[in-house]
Amino acid sequence: MSRFTHLRVHSHYSLLEALPKIPDLVKKARISGMKSLALTDSGNLYGAIEFYKECKEHDVKPIIGVDFYVATRTRHDKEARIDNERTRLVLLAENETGYKNLLKLVTASYLEGFYYKPRLDRELLEKYNEGLIAIAKEEKYYREIFKEKFYLENTLAIYDVHYLEPEDRQALDTVLSIQEHLGRGTLNGDEDLHFRTTSEALRDYKDNKEAIANTAKIADMCNLEIELGQWIFPDIEVPNGQTPDEALRKILFDGLEKRGLEKTPEIMARLEYELKIIHAKGFENYLLVVSDLLRYAHEHGILTNTRGSVAGSLVSYLSGITTVNPLEFDLPFERFLNPDRPSPPDIDLDIADNRRDELIEYARQKYGTDHVAQIGTFGTMMARGAVRDIARAMNFPYSTGDLIAKLIPIGAQGFPMTLNRAMKESPELKKLYEEDQTAKTIIDMAKKIEGNARHVSVHAAGVVIAPKLLTEYTPLQYDTKGEEKVITQYDMYTLDPNAGGDMTVGLLKFDLLGIRNLSIIADTLERIKKIEDREISFEDIPTDDKKTFEMLARGETEGTFQLNGDGMTKSLMELKPTSIHDINVMVALYRPGPMDNIREYIARKNGNKPITFMHPKMKNFLEPTYGVLVYQDDLLMTAIEVAGYTWGEVDKFRKAIGKKIPEEMKKQHIMFVEGCQMRGGMSKEKAEALWDLFVPFQGYGFNKAHAASYGHIAYVTAYLKVNFPEIYMSSVLTAESGDVERIGVMIHECKRMGIEVLPPSVNESFSQFSVIKFPTDKSDKRVYKIRFGLTTIKNFGQGISSSITAERKRGGKFKDLPDFLDRIKDKNLNKKSLEALIKSGAMDEFGERGVLLANLENLLAYHKERVSTPDNQESLFGLMENTSTLPVLRLTPAATISDKDRLAWEKELLGLYISGHPLEGHKDKLLQIKTSISKLGELRAETETVIAGLVEEARDVLTKNNERMVFMKLADLSGAIEVAIFPRILEEFRQFVQSDLCIAIKGRVSRRNGETSFIAEKIKAL
Repeated sequence: MSRFTHLRVHSHYSLLEALPKIPDLVKKARISGMKSLALTDSGNLYGAIEFYKECKEHDVKPIIGVDFYVATRTRHDKEARIDNERTRLVLLAENETGYKNLLKLVTASYLEGFYYKPRLDRELLEKYNEGLIAIAKEEKYYREIFKEKFYLENTLAIYDVHYLEPEDRQALDTVLSIQEHLGRGTLNGDEDLHFRTTSEALRDYKDNKEAIANTAKIADMCNLEIELGQWIFPDIEVPNGQTPDEALRKILFDGLEKRGLEKTPEIMARLEYELKIIHAKGFENYLLVVSDLLRYAHEHGILTNTRGSVAGSLVSYLSGITTVNPLEFDLPFERFLNPDRPSPPDIDLDIADNRRDELIEYARQKYGTDHVAQIGTFGTMMARGAVRDIARAMNFPYSTGDLIAKLIPIGAQGFPMTLNRAMKESPELKKLYEEDQTAKTIIDMAKKIEGNARHVSVHAAGVVIAPKLLTEYTPLQYDTKGEEKVITQYDMYTLDPNAGGDMTVGLLKFDLLGIRNLSIIADTLERIKKIEDREISFEDIPTDDKKTFEMLARGETEGTFQLNGDGMTKSLMELKPTSIHDINVMVALYRPGPMDNIREYIARKNGNKPITFMHPKMKNFLEPTYGVLVYQDDLLMTAIEVAGYTWGEVDKFRKAIGKKIPEEMKKQHIMFVEGCQMRGGMSKEKAEALWDLFVPFQGYGFNKAHAASYGHIAYVTAYLKVNFPEIYMSSVLTAESGDVERIGVMIHECKRMGIEVLPPSVNESFSQFSVIKFPTDKSDKRVYKIRFGLTTIKNFGQGISSSITAERKRGGKFKDLPDFLDRIKDKNLNKKSLEALIKSGAMDEFGERGVLLANLENLLAYHKERVSTPDNQESLFGLMENTSTLPVLRLTPAATISDKDRLAWEKELLGLYISGHPLEGHKDKLLQIKTSISKLGELRAETETVIAGLVEEARDVLTKNNERMVFMKLADLSGAIEVAIFPRILEEFRQFVQSDLCIAIKGRVSRRNGETSFIAEKIKAL
């Protein structure tokens, strides 16, 4: 039989242009008896390495190519109605040279030629054509460039593949509709684009066997081998001709002095032990790069925290990579690196999120802009999103897709929900699927696209630093959000051995994760320095502050990191923490699975249960946690000490538990139980009982070093909150700017703490929330209050805000309204911005809001005349005897505004009520209602109760029976909740479903997917 090979095949990585997942493509080729297969996604190489690995694993020759877009003129021409037209050119890599040229061509097409699509031109093809085979519908200039390696499509048995089976065409059309909704171009025509089998191709080309033979000829020419599985470290210059080992040692011995540690035999032995392993694995360069990044951060005041197993390394502590002394917390180095562990180091750096880009820019300047990039990642169509996309694309009402999506349970972290699993776990979804044809149509179609790549974005943390140009290892492109931020087309599972295993490119991922709470801490420390003239270092904050633990025991956790939320707060109140170790334990245990151990830990700590150990050896490492399994390390140490595992074996055990790999877990189960019997002298029943304790940790366990790192941040936020309450809360409010709901929660917390939050003021506000000192009755004392910032006002920009604060700094506070209008020359002080200042209360000291607003045109006319006065003329005003010709500001009398209007303006411009609340007029009735909205989360599902609040919004939807129901957002002074009002109830109480109405609702608590809502049964006005 003649050999046939598909040479133009698209996978789901063609982003809403094709359907097949790569394993399905390779499986289809094998079933069809094909010995080779090409992957040519549209303009990109996203799936190239995944395809290469899948083919190699299943004995199919991989042919890597790209279905390129070619510019009408040059890649630099971007003129409307001319350059949005383009042609297609398929390029296939013959060998490594061709593959490297594909990397460069794809990169250039995105970084230089992108106009609607990434485009090539003749110049690029003449530069990077070696090792490539070209296929196109027309010759153009291609034969001149590629010579005998150019093929016209009509000489080949070639199909444009976008889905596997003929019946998948409707699914492709639906995906193209999704693409259309996103404003992208679509495929033209309705031709059959399914994957032909060999027999289908032979039938189609029975009269043109040469066309079939040509596909085999090209397949024989393509023999690409990609070197995968290596570890590629960045190059770093070391001073004075030192070796990397010598340079690292110098940093470490300097670190002993900086950290105040003596060269005791214990410390030096631990240091030499770690260095021996690091040197044997050749990891010095990696550690030197991380140390250098953090040196820069610390020297420039960028707050950092290093989490994960690296905190168990004394080398990392002394080199400034971590802030936790592993000896103090008894953290094992082997959890980070050990002689038997084959994988490279993995260091996760947390960076204050408002300065993360600064650190990345330093790396770019140090190692070369074309050696450093952030890692790309794929947004995929998960169960809920796929349902919503399909419903919209098939022109069903939004409410239909929303209704189905809300019945799909939320997946766990690392284990996303699938539609098949959802059908098993949600009886309501299964019932809807079986009884409603529309729901069945949507779900069936969603299954065909579930898990497909939808878009490309930037990985939250990942950065790669390469020793050579990045285009030697990965194609590049710009972040699709429009910023000129260069990202890799290969994701972390393709690049990084720690994420993707052995068959990866080998560029180690540097995790630089922006953490808002580090920004809050850094901002708080800076404000303390400015306001109180006190220099406080993050690392020097005492970890035994009694006030901090007392505050947590009282449950005052709002605004802290990792310690807030109803469940965690309740547990802290029961625990009554007395040390930072308690905080670390809570951070580790308050996760799905191990959460059940919280009760046991609290009971044992408080002496309500005896402290026991399932094996005497477990006392060595479980004594600090009263015999309770808390950390992933506890499981690993049990495997080593009780079951006799080596560190190499325990690493496989760690991966099996961490990633919930069923087959490996079965092997480990047998190995562990047998080991406990042979090495630990346990009975089979007791060994099985010990194994059962491990089950809740699968996929969820925190390692001890990670918990210590996060626990420290959590503790510091609590420390700052209790010791510098106004300053800390002003930083929290600043960090939450833009999230009206969170701002509301934080202002409510400020009021509970006795901190007054004031509206913005042109004489006291800065851009963001700030702390203002107010004198008290006693002249030697001052009280702090918090002011809204000027940029927190809707319709008020940073430019005009900066102008006001700069002028205030130059000339002092504004004495009165004319003084303000005289001195602010900014053209952006216009009708829109001046109205915003008045309505929000920022000009209250100059007059009543209603009067000022009624005189808005007068104010603008006066300001315009004053701004148009030349500076030299203004300086003469003070010398004039007769000033009657100067503009004078006269306000026309007007009515003052009502409390209702004042509050409405604050809600409109600040997002919430500041000087009062509509509910305050109903205080007596509210006091009779026992359940506040914030307390609903503590009640069991189906509990009947009464709540009251203000209707913030109400949204009508249609049920599957075409009846109208409402989802309402109800807010009281403690929080907000979604209330569902079903058709029968809505019909009776429709008059109360109005925005800004104060109502009471009798109903019951609902809990789905971990979210609390309320089902209305009766409604009345307050």
